[in-house]
Amino acid sequence: MFFEFQNRRITVNMPDRATLETEVLRRFADDEGFALATVNLDHLVKLAQSRVFLEAYAGQDLVVADGRPIVWLSQLAKRPVELMPGSDMVLPLCRLAATAGVPVALVGSTDIALSDAAEALQRQVPGLDLAWCHAPSGVFDPVGEEADMILQTLNEKGIRLCFLALGAPKQEQFAHRGREAAPRVGFASVGAGLDFLGGHQTRAPLWVRRLAMEWLWRALSSPQRMLPRYAKCFAILPGHCIKALRLRARG
Repeated sequence: MFFEFQNRRITVNMPDRATLETEVLRRFADDEGFALATVNLDHLVKLAQSRVFLEAYAGQDLVVADGRPIVWLSQLAKRPVELMPGSDMVLPLCRLAATAGVPVALVGSTDIALSDAAEALQRQVPGLDLAWCHAPSGVFDPVGEEADMILQTLNEKGIRLCFLALGAPKQEQFAHRGREAAPRVGFASVGAGLDFLGGHQTRAPLWVRRLAMEWLWRALSSPQRMLPRYAKCFAILPGHCIKALRLRARG
């Protein structure tokens, strides 16, 4: 499944979890980094609006489907992909890191949220080498001096997997830059995943997620922030449905 913007193609190239885990383990074994992005409707809105974000996203090595609308569009196009939200990727990726024996870093959110997330990870993933946690300043710039320091520290500590909880588009821009500045690091952009893990944000109950109503849960929990975002997301759906049908017709 792919999406096109300004003659650039964003492909969901990791169609299921087994494919993703195999590729991540291969990269760990080959001493090769990566940038992992989790595409959703909000990202599609931003990709259409920002050339900088589009360039960063086009530079991601691994892309998974974060959000049921992406999965539904893939099914409509007859190119089905599996739902893999960034929030659900943290524990599985940490287990892969523990299996491979590679150091892990947490970057983003706040000091207390990272501390609680680190405690939860070490409790749930035996053998995890959690080597560094860093909460950037509130004015973090993915191309600024603070970003330089983070990339230098990742290299110095030999980090191989770095979770980014910086929010879009900063986390994807930083990961894109990191592919050149820290080529042995695997960057995984997980948004609020670390906050959920540490209990600093509450995710929708499992039954709500299974009903594909997590968006409504989030909208009701934070209407001023989320309702405008979802309005923009719903506005682009018809156009992407048409594109998916055209892709389906190609066979």
